[in-house]
Amino acid sequence: MNLSYSNEDLAFRDEIRAFMRDRLPHDLRDKVLNHRHLERDDHVRWQRILHSHGWGAPGWPKASGGTGWTALQRLLFDIECGIAGAPRQLAFGLTMIAPVLMKFGSAAQQARFLPRILTLEDWWCQGYSEPGAGSDLASLKTRAVREGDHYIVTGQKTWTTLAQHADWMFCLTRTDPEAKQQSGISLLLIDMKSPGITVRPIPTLEGVADINEVWLDGVKVPAGNLVGEENHGWTYAKYLLGHERTGIAGIGHCRRELRYVKALAQRERRNGKPLAEDVRVREKIARIEAEVMALEMLLLRVASEAGQRGAGVESSILKIRGSELQQALSSLHIDIAGPNALPFAPEWLADGFDGWTPEPGYGASVGSFYLDMRKPTIFGGTNEVQKEIIAKAVFDM
Repeated sequence: MNLSYSNEDLAFRDEIRAFMRDRLPHDLRDKVLNHRHLERDDHVRWQRILHSHGWGAPGWPKASGGTGWTALQRLLFDIECGIAGAPRQLAFGLTMIAPVLMKFGSAAQQARFLPRILTLEDWWCQGYSEPGAGSDLASLKTRAVREGDHYIVTGQKTWTTLAQHADWMFCLTRTDPEAKQQSGISLLLIDMKSPGITVRPIPTLEGVADINEVWLDGVKVPAGNLVGEENHGWTYAKYLLGHERTGIAGIGHCRRELRYVKALAQRERRNGKPLAEDVRVREKIARIEAEVMALEMLLLRVASEAGQRGAGVESSILKIRGSELQQALSSLHIDIAGPNALPFAPEWLADGFDGWTPEPGYGASVGSFYLDMRKPTIFGGTNEVQKEIIAKAVFDM
C-alpha cells in the first residue's frame, strides 16, 4: 500500500527503514509485534536511541531540540516506526505537555523540562479525568488553593495512564470555585514524589494495570509550576487535547496491524486453503485497507494545514476515525484467528513466554489486542463527545 510520494520523500522513507533495521533492538521489536507488555525501561531505551540520532522529538522545532520535520516527514516516520515494530513514543511528554510549554510556559519551565522530556529523564502523566469529570472535564473538582508561594492541591484523578512510572503530572485544578466551570481552572506541573500523592492501579480487561487512580491529599506545589496564567487552564487544556486526539489516529499502528491481519489470513486455513483465498475475507481486508489509506491521507492533510496553530475540530475527526479503525482491525484479527483467539492469559504478555505464533515476527496474543482496543474510543474524550464538538463547529452552535 503506497500513496503518491516524491523521490525525495521515498529517499527519506528509506533512511528511516535503514535506521529501524540497524538500531531497533530485536527484543523491543519482538515485544511490540507479539503484543506483549512494554516495561518502563523499554520505553526509556528506545527514546534515548532516537534522541542520540537526533530523532527524539519528530514534531518539535529544531530550536527546541526537535527534528524540524515537515508534516509529511512526521507521517512517514510514524508509519515506518509502526510497521517496523518500534514502541510508540510516549505522548504525554513529547506531544502533549511539551507543545503547551513551548507556547504558554515560562522560559524557566521550558529550560527545565523540555531537555528532560527528550531523554525521558522525566516521565509525564496526565491529570485530567476525575470520577464524575471524564467527558465532562470542565466539571472537575480537584482544588488548588494559593498559600504564599505555593498551591495546596487536594482531589482525585482517575484513568491516569502509566502514573505508576511517572515523575511528573500536568494537572488540571480548580483555582476559582466561584467562576463558571471553564473560567476557574488552572494547569499545574506536579512532582509525583511530593508528599500526599497516592497511586493505585486499575486492572483492565487484558490483565495489566497501566491505568491508575491518583489521590492528592494536601500536595504542596510551587507557584512557579503554574503554566501560563491562573484560571486560564482551560485554554491550555484544549490546546493540549488537540495534539492528543490527533495522535490517537495511530496510522503507523494501523499499518502494522493491517500487515498482521494479512499474515494471519495466510496462516489460518479453511477447507485446506488459506483464509486469504476466501472471497469474503479478501473483501473485508480490502475494505479496511482502503479505510487505512483514507485515514493516512486525512491525517496528512490535517497535519499540513494545522501547522503551528494546533489542530482544531479536525483533531476530533481524526480521533473518531482512527480509534474506530483500530477497533475494526482488532475485530478482524478475531474473525480470522477463529478458535485460536479464544484462549488468553495475561502471562502471554510477559517476557519469556514461548507460545504459539502465527508466523515468524507476529504475535500470538490476538485476544489481548482485541481487549486493549476497547479503550481508544473512550480516552482522549469519548467519541460521542467528539461528534458533539464536530456538530457544534459545523452548525456554528
